[in-house]
Amino acid sequence: MEDNSQLRQAALAWLEQARHLPSIPQAVTDAALAARPEWDDLSNAVVMVAPISEHRDLYGKLTGDWLPRWPVVLGASGLGDATRLIAQGAAVPVEEVADSFVAFCTASAPSAEDWLLLTGDLPEGARVPVGHYTLQTFTTDELKQLGPMPALHGLQPGGLDLGLLSGAPFLHAPNPDRMPDRRGTHWFETAGPRPETRHWRALLPLILWSEDLLHVDAVFRVERGRHFDLDRNDVPTTIDTVASRHGTPVEFEARTTGSFYLAPADLPRMQAFCSAVTARIDAVMAGATSSRNLPRKRARRLERAARHLLQAYQRTTSDNEVREQEMDELHLDYVIALEALIASPNDNHDGISKKMQTRTATLFPSVLREPVTRAVRDAYNARSRYVHGDLLKEQNEGERQTELRELRLIVRQVVLRWLVLTPHDTEDLAPRLDAAADCGSCAQAIQEPLRAFFQETTTRDGIRS
Repeated sequence: MEDNSQLRQAALAWLEQARHLPSIPQAVTDAALAARPEWDDLSNAVVMVAPISEHRDLYGKLTGDWLPRWPVVLGASGLGDATRLIAQGAAVPVEEVADSFVAFCTASAPSAEDWLLLTGDLPEGARVPVGHYTLQTFTTDELKQLGPMPALHGLQPGGLDLGLLSGAPFLHAPNPDRMPDRRGTHWFETAGPRPETRHWRALLPLILWSEDLLHVDAVFRVERGRHFDLDRNDVPTTIDTVASRHGTPVEFEARTTGSFYLAPADLPRMQAFCSAVTARIDAVMAGATSSRNLPRKRARRLERAARHLLQAYQRTTSDNEVREQEMDELHLDYVIALEALIASPNDNHDGISKKMQTRTATLFPSVLREPVTRAVRDAYNARSRYVHGDLLKEQNEGERQTELRELRLIVRQVVLRWLVLTPHDTEDLAPRLDAAADCGSCAQAIQEPLRAFFQETTTRDGIRS
């Protein structure tokens, strides 16, 4: 076992001298601390216990020599924060801080992970694999361990209250292509596609599992034991009220959970569902590298449909509410998602609206085909009028909200049913849907696979074929 006592003693000595520093935080920045003579003692202890050959991430080149970098040793480790808190007279548990500092310096550099904070209410200890992602809830103590200085949580004003996130659903996965850095990856500030759409292969099974609205509240980076860059402003909150012992109402801040709910008894079913749907997504996306045109195009169509569906979900504020100025764009998102899956590469433009209606309706039981046909027809007509600059038909806002909700639920079911039915070879699904629409006996080729899937793996809503 390595002897880290020298580094621990150096950290304790560093923290002891902090009691004599100015109490004004601006006077004891990390840069100012690195200019003090005590820094050399701490830096030398880091070199002795955590040499550059084993801990390259702690070092930088200065005047030709590789030396410990103060932005990492003081800043990223949290030791600088602990120093300032002690200077201000805060009761800092120095023994715990010293232990955390030693662990930070001697641990292997962690790999970066992508984390998504979702709306929702999941059972304590929930852990559901979704492909190479994991949907998981954490306690406050578990979340504290993700950062470098668990003992400092709650001592720094303006910091993230991890109590708000206790039990919150996180979707996380390793990202080996992302180099650990400190530049941050904040909501809507990254290049490339919208953050939530980069993770569509994990989010889509969750959306298909339940008709409850699911949102991504934040996308951020975690390096376990090193970095947890979720900003407090990315956590949507509300003010709840609870009665005190004397009956006086007391207000407190709580995380906004939204409508997505998972009961403990649903966990096994959800895990089975996500596993089955993920396998189907993977099978379709394997065609992206195929030498044949149809599998490649099918993979692109699925990704395109999923991205537009996710974009529509993000812009739907609640189960039956969309901002008025975005209603028309949501029609576009849903129709694009439908057409990406239901249209055939061999279709010509003539009669595409009618084909969309009949093929989509064929995916559903006969009792639902008429309302599905009507909803798809109205959505496609609205889309056409909108993109051609025509006026849309007059509707009150309540009717439009209801229409969009129905369309969202239909598209969600279409994506799921398409995944169940679509072949993974060079056969196109569209001719099978056309045959089923024209021939009653051919409909069994559509309904039987759906019935088998729903008997084995049901959604949260319990919808069957």
